[in-house]
Parts: sequence; C-alpha cells; structure tokens
Amino acid sequence: QVQLVESGGGLVQPGGSLRLSCVASGSIANIRAMAWYRQAPGTEREFVAVIARNGETVYADSAKGRFTISSDDAKNTVTLQMNSLNSEDSALYFCQARMSGSKTYYWGQGTQVTVSS
Repeated sequence: QVQLVESGGGLVQPGGSLRLSCVASGSIANIRAMAWYRQAPGTEREFVAVIARNGETVYADSAKGRFTISSDDAKNTVTLQMNSLNSEDSALYFCQARMSGSKTYYWGQGTQVTVSS
C-alpha cells in the first residue's frame, strides 16, 4: 500500500506559477514511477507528466515547456512546477504512484488549481 498526499494548489492569475508537491508513504520502495494527472469538471482525467525512478521524464504536449516534474527521493516527494499557467490548466491535480512488477496504481486525493483573473 502507498499513501499519497498532494499540496500546493490554489488560485493563480493567468501567466502565474504554482508548485505542486506529492508526498508518498508506505511501500515506497516498490514504486517504479510517479505521475501527475488532472481532471477538469466534465472531462476525463488526463495525463500531465511522469518521472521514473531512474529520472526519466515524459510530458503531455500541453505541459511541455511550461511544467517540470522532479523528485526528491530523500523526502519521498514528487514536485510539479507549473509556469505560464492559463485557464485551461484549471483542474483537480492528482498524484499517482506506479508500482513495480504490476499494473497497480495508487492515487492521492487531489489538489485544486484554479487559474483566473
């Protein structure tokens, strides 16, 4: 079992920045990758970015050049730095842990990001 707690969401003006954090606890040694997803009202949850244990990263096209995912293994934390935010980035952002040797995933409760003037 892995527990994930997200933080850092809030209200930001267009063009602004936010830094989301996700702290993992539990069976963290079995995590092979950590990802961020987001879901706006009335839409499906969509992939934003992922970082593997070896540091490799993949981004959604909408995040490339604006978002940066990073990890701090010592703190069991994954961070999503989001710059140049616009209204289309408004969503509930979820942290996901992908486990080794299986298709088991764990999710956090989400943190709300609202981009509005």
